[in-house]
Amino acid sequence: MRAEPQSFDRVLSSMCTEPHPAAREAAERFLATNPGDPGTYPTVADLEDDAVSLLGEIAGLDEPAGYVASGGTEANVQAVRIARERAENGRPTVVLPESAHFSFQKAADLLDVELRVVPTTDDGRADLEAVRACVNEDTAAVVGVAGSTEYGRVDPIPELGEIADSVDALLHVDAAWGGFVLPFTDYEWHFGHAPVDTMAIDPHKMGQAAVPAGGLLARSSDLLDELAVETPYLESTSQATLTGTRSGAGVASAVAAIEELWPDGYRDQYVRSQNNAKWLASKLESRGYDVVEPALPLVAASVPTPLFEALRDEGWRLSRTGDGELRVVCMPHVTRDGLESFVADVDRLETRVGLEVAGASE
Repeated sequence: MRAEPQSFDRVLSSMCTEPHPAAREAAERFLATNPGDPGTYPTVADLEDDAVSLLGEIAGLDEPAGYVASGGTEANVQAVRIARERAENGRPTVVLPESAHFSFQKAADLLDVELRVVPTTDDGRADLEAVRACVNEDTAAVVGVAGSTEYGRVDPIPELGEIADSVDALLHVDAAWGGFVLPFTDYEWHFGHAPVDTMAIDPHKMGQAAVPAGGLLARSSDLLDELAVETPYLESTSQATLTGTRSGAGVASAVAAIEELWPDGYRDQYVRSQNNAKWLASKLESRGYDVVEPALPLVAASVPTPLFEALRDEGWRLSRTGDGELRVVCMPHVTRDGLESFVADVDRLETRVGLEVAGASE
């Protein structure tokens, strides 16, 4: 095979990044191990315990239960599955903001759970009054987002926890992307801030682990037991993960990255990324574009479609929000030099596209 992986130089909308060198090396060493069979692969099983403990430290939980999942989608599906298994009615509901990740729709389809989607406020956070009006005795879980994928917004997690408690529902927090930057902010988002029951938090995003290395955390092992199925032909008697066979590469790389970077390396990374986001937002705003203020290292700006497509044609890997804004995620691989080059292309292509549009309208 002669194919080579794509360079990250012009990747501006991904929520994954280049693995840290220590994570890359660990992934290669444990590539052929299977944490889904802990009796056969005890070393990587012990590493998974270490990974869960480290993720718990980041997320404010001293004795977490959980495992290294394939990513935020699996963790969100599993959290909904836990809530469904605890529910006492025939078809439980999950209340979530419209900013929630599309993986919850997958969960609803797979698990026959009804989603009740509530609007967000003008600042892109869950509307608490709408959540209160929506929950009832059928509510199995309330979902809060800690770093939304479109705008990087953080829902009022403690208040959502109070609402969930009022109807004996679980509180699940999707911090798949935000979990590795929020510890260095003033937001209240984790198990220590609120009665969070489950959380998605992904080392393979801002954590700089190799893909796939997601994370599912639960406040207690009792919650994880809701997922357990018997495994009669393995040395372990039950399994709570969604997939059976899993590569130990993600587990080992998660441990290696976190041990290398937590907390100071991640703090420095957050400061760089947030400063880059603010710089880019300022540059785009000064050029007349409507920009959503970056609460976390993510920039959204209303860029015309012809310019967006011209930037894509130049090799910039970009995506849009649901409302059509240009979306740039300032991941660790996104440098100030790279953003300066991007802004220079915006200026150059803006003129060219403007002339083309003017010519087409004559």
